[in-house]
Amino acid sequence: DVSLSVQAGQTVAVVGPSGGGKSTLLKLLLGFYPLEENRLFLFEQDLNDWSLRSAREHMALVAQDTYLFPVSIAENIACGKPGASQAEIERAARMANIHEYIVSLPEGYRTLVGERGVRLSGGQRQRISLARAILKDAPVLLLDEPTSALDTESEALVQEALQRFMAGRTTIVIAHRLSTIRDAQRVLVLEGGHIVEEGSPDELMSRAGRYKELYLRQFDETDLAVEEAQ
Repeated sequence: DVSLSVQAGQTVAVVGPSGGGKSTLLKLLLGFYPLEENRLFLFEQDLNDWSLRSAREHMALVAQDTYLFPVSIAENIACGKPGASQAEIERAARMANIHEYIVSLPEGYRTLVGERGVRLSGGQRQRISLARAILKDAPVLLLDEPTSALDTESEALVQEALQRFMAGRTTIVIAHRLSTIRDAQRVLVLEGGHIVEEGSPDELMSRAGRYKELYLRQFDETDLAVEEAQ
């Protein structure tokens, strides 16, 4: 019972409590689940008529749990575009706010990241993942809570890079921290597999609805965490 359309160049944020179906929505787009009765259209063509490889070539995913291969930083970024030149890799890294860190390493872009990127921090892994998506340059960008596990400094670097890359690009962002969706034109509140509210962030804040409740609760929890830390 979810019906929506996303226009080219639009940023749509999906928020809601855990288990509401947010990540499932992205998995449907990426073809992880079969669509037997319902319909999903990509560029006005039924997703069932696409080859999975072709459909995924039109989408780039930046997930909360970033997966890096146990090879070099350059090779991990180049996963987004096999055969990419070093200049293209470095351009994507600059856009993702990770180039300066990479060139500060003794081996630079040839640095091995270890299994699942164990030698890097969460923020560094996330920016390499973003550089991979930037290099792919797909028309549709899917963001699955890309900053929810990061500290404040890392989140700021990733957010700055995301805002630069999202400009004019069709984006669907699953948001855990509501501060990450301030640039969204539309917000969908998904709960129990249903869209219970829809509108711009300002419109939803002006209502005494589910979005405002989630927003205020999040800042109450943030204030409590700060008080406990102090």
